[in-house]
Amino acid sequence: ESLSGGQKQRLALALALVNDPKVFFLDEPTTALDPQARRNVWEIIEGLSRKGKTVILNTHYMEEAERLCERVGIMDHGQIIAMDTPAKLIAKQKLDSAVEFNSTNGTGQEFFENMPFVTNVAREGEHFTLHTREASNLLIELVRLNEQNKLHLENISTRFATLEDVFIDLTGQKLRE
Repeated sequence: ESLSGGQKQRLALALALVNDPKVFFLDEPTTALDPQARRNVWEIIEGLSRKGKTVILNTHYMEEAERLCERVGIMDHGQIIAMDTPAKLIAKQKLDSAVEFNSTNGTGQEFFENMPFVTNVAREGEHFTLHTREASNLLIELVRLNEQNKLHLENISTRFATLEDVFIDLTGQKLRE
């Protein structure tokens, strides 16, 4: 009774390991864990997989599923709507990546909207997010335009589609009950 939620999760995992079963069913194994404990549990699960154990994982954390699972089933309203490796699920959806940066020379949003490879532009002050299906080509184009137009690009980063993006795309973007 005196254990925290995280301690209860770790105890449940330890109890599941005691008999050294060939198949493990883990339901939300990292709920209520701090980041350090969560990564420790991930290492344990990865170790079990390396030893040839079968781990069936139920999780709402898409980052966890993307890292730990060889195959993922995405469910919506009690039905499996997609199943494959995380990489193939991401590739099949053909979701946009994003290139983010700050531009301090006053360049307007329209300038970036007219660039090749850009599918959408979001702006918040000096911070721009360019959505694209061709991040590498867009980065090359940005460097070229930066040299020609002195865009003063800073803090450039790229974000590629994730399993969480796939889940949201497949199940709908609106909050549901």
